[in-house]
Amino acid sequence: MSEPVQTLEGWYALHDFRAIDWNAWKSLSQQERNRAEDELNGLLAQYQSVEDSKQGSTAFYSIVGQKADFMFMHLRETLEELNELETAFNKTIFAQVTIPTYSYVSIVELSSYMAKPGSDPMQDPEILARLKPTLPKAKHVCFYPMNKRREGNDNWYMLSTDERRNYMRAHGMIGRNYAGKIKQIITGSVGLDDWEWGVTLFSEDALQFKKIVYEMRFDETSARFGEFGDFYVGNLLNQEKMAAMLKL
Repeated sequence: MSEPVQTLEGWYALHDFRAIDWNAWKSLSQQERNRAEDELNGLLAQYQSVEDSKQGSTAFYSIVGQKADFMFMHLRETLEELNELETAFNKTIFAQVTIPTYSYVSIVELSSYMAKPGSDPMQDPEILARLKPTLPKAKHVCFYPMNKRREGNDNWYMLSTDERRNYMRAHGMIGRNYAGKIKQIITGSVGLDDWEWGVTLFSEDALQFKKIVYEMRFDETSARFGEFGDFYVGNLLNQEKMAAMLKL
């Protein structure tokens, strides 16, 4: 039996994608729309307060295309907190004119071989910062889920630990070429959702998403073992941009 690489876990993650029912939004009175926006802005302020106290983090993005209109990415210490976030949003007037289109539950993850030999990785400030990150507020986001293939000679889970480590080291070298251009958050979802990992990329230049994913297609790790779900891309939202989106 091939031995699993132990992982380090940080904050739980929820990607919450919603579409806006524009007919329902237009049917609200101006007073109801104002109240809906006030409730939404109140939630955004709460999310910022949690982030300021380093108890979690939230990113808020519009989504380009027909898969959704916007996305919240929440990081919190527990699954219970993520559940509470969902419930609080669902109780708002604004939520009543949105349609859930997709969600993804996972946990921020690093492979244990990232740690220095003989050290306690949970005492390393650099590793802790990666396990419990403040989400970037870059102009653009890209999210996709992925699996490692388990078929025939391309069964990732039948490789030895050393083989997997070598593949991932080579794979990681490509990512290093995009340092300063892309910030990547990897979340593990084995046993938590339908895929094995979620990949969330942040960048000031959306073209970098295309470049890194295309380049990685030629890496053996992706070419032989990678399976990918739908891609979601979008633009940073704030209170002013959301108000402009909702203006009739």
